[in-house]
Amino acid sequence: MSELNEIIIEQISLFVMGLTGVILLMAILMIVQGARLRKMRRRYEAMMSGNGVEDLETLLVNLKNQSDMLEDGQREQKELIEAAHARMRGMKSKVAMKRYNAFGERGNDLSFSLAILDDNHSGIVLSSLHNRESSYIYAKPLEKGESSYALSPEEKEVIALALQQI
Repeated sequence: MSELNEIIIEQISLFVMGLTGVILLMAILMIVQGARLRKMRRRYEAMMSGNGVEDLETLLVNLKNQSDMLEDGQREQKELIEAAHARMRGMKSKVAMKRYNAFGERGNDLSFSLAILDDNHSGIVLSSLHNRESSYIYAKPLEKGESSYALSPEEKEVIALALQQI
């Protein structure tokens, strides 16, 4: 047994030195990890400062809510723009007029045809025929560039002029 005690005494110093080395290594690792943690904590506090936010989860929830509100606003704006486009397509924005002498008499070009159309080529053609004794005004509806009434060459020409507009 004394031999065993001698072996243990000889080896105990190596064992203690090994444990001391492990403890020193762990202490160094702990210091390094503490420094990293402090650095990370400073970054976190710098990120969160000035926002009035207590934690990252609250910040993320607030950002998600803001994102949802922006998406709702964007959806509403898109619907308004689409409604405005639909109204604009229905507006009578294509207008053309032609003056002419309807009866071939001496005089000026006092007669005229006026086409007022929308983007669907629907609208009206107004024609005023003027001579020395009287004046006549005709209105003819148009659907898709065509009328259920007979159109004069001047009316057809003014419709074509109106349809050429952008």
